[in-house]
Amino acid sequence: MANQEASVRQDDYLRVSILGDTTTDTNSSSSKTIRHHISDLKMMLVELYRGKPFSFWILLLLSGGAMLIAFPASSLLSRLYYSNGGKSKWILSWVAVAGWPLTALALLPTYIFCNTYPTRLNLKLTISYAVVGFLSAADNLLYAYAYAYLPASTASLLASSSLIFSALFGYLLVGNRINASIINSVVMITAALTIIALDSDSDLYGNVSKTQYTMGFVYDILGSALHGLIFALSELLFVKLLGRTSFHVVLEQHVMVSLFAFTFTTVGLVVGRSFQGMEEEARNFKGGITSYSMVLVWSAITFQLGVLGATGVLFLASTMLAGVLNAVRVPLTSIAAVILLRDPMSGFKILSLVITFWGFCSYIYGSRPSKNDHSTTSF
Repeated sequence: MANQEASVRQDDYLRVSILGDTTTDTNSSSSKTIRHHISDLKMMLVELYRGKPFSFWILLLLSGGAMLIAFPASSLLSRLYYSNGGKSKWILSWVAVAGWPLTALALLPTYIFCNTYPTRLNLKLTISYAVVGFLSAADNLLYAYAYAYLPASTASLLASSSLIFSALFGYLLVGNRINASIINSVVMITAALTIIALDSDSDLYGNVSKTQYTMGFVYDILGSALHGLIFALSELLFVKLLGRTSFHVVLEQHVMVSLFAFTFTTVGLVVGRSFQGMEEEARNFKGGITSYSMVLVWSAITFQLGVLGATGVLFLASTMLAGVLNAVRVPLTSIAAVILLRDPMSGFKILSLVITFWGFCSYIYGSRPSKNDHSTTSF
């Protein structure tokens, strides 16, 4: 790519010399390069989706819609839980995986109508699921602590740093490529996080101290790092142990990881006596027991719907489209949090949001498949 850009600059220089046009500058070269990149992306998307049946577009629309609606809704409900009187971080982290039977139910049609069979478990695969499940339980707990102290819009922006750690751990553990566009995305998202950190004074809730806000910031970044590690380990699990990436195998992996995470979190709830405190918490919750139950139930449902939607987008389309939707999801969550939860939104946070979106776009471009690779990327 660097050689191509150098060639474009040389051609522009020769053209200026021959025609005597001294007004042409690097802006012209940059605009032509951007148009060239956009044209390449359009051609690649046309080749990927040409000739797809109508049912494909229906499923892709439903999957994309679930991803764009369910994930932001899950984030808002997490913050609503604390705003209305919820206090237990263990309960919120438990809810994130309590909906795993929904994904298990989604597996049944693949077994019945697609002539597939459950993947045979062995000791090595079971231990791998257990390890990733434990990490997932810890990840959910870290995010639960983050949402206790941060506005939903801020927590969503900070969670985008998982992209940095996904690239890092993917490179170290799986051998995924890192190019200039991905490095640029890492720099952009890091800059966005720095802006949020410097603007913390305008981002505090009245009942949250500066120390708690700082801890929420740290918890969110640690959760994002762990999320990036889980993503890389999941990809490594497919490469080393499963050796295949079909739709039902990914669902199986998610069900098993969520089951182990659910088990570990349930043990934490029992040991910490959080189950015993649910009744009192529900009575003191704004809106009463009914409102409390609805927040927890819909938190579980929306999180699982988001996961199913993301899985559908990955296999019906590509990781690039999933990345595009994930990039769109961040501003959607922030805007919804400002409108529905009255989250503070300063000029610095808007700037951070724009830079984060730019970083996502750079990452998506850097992760695009090469021209020689016509297969759909599974993970």
